[in-house]
Amino acid sequence: MNEIIFLVEEALEGGFTARALGHSIYTDADTITELHDNVRDAIACHFDHAEKPAIIYLH
Repeated sequence: MNEIIFLVEEALEGGFTARALGHSIYTDADTITELHDNVRDAIACHFDHAEKPAIIYLH
C-alpha cells in the first residue's frame, strides 16, 4: 500500500475527527495541527514500518 485517505470532520463537541477509509483507524484532536500529529501516530501504531503508507491524504 502506497497511500491512505482519512475523512476529516468537525466534531459536534468541538475539535476534529479523522477516520481512515478502508481501515479501522480513527483519531481525534482539538486542532488541525494536533490532528495531523495524531493521524501519524495512529498510522505508526496500526502498520509495521515496512507496510506503512508513504502518502497520507486528509479530506
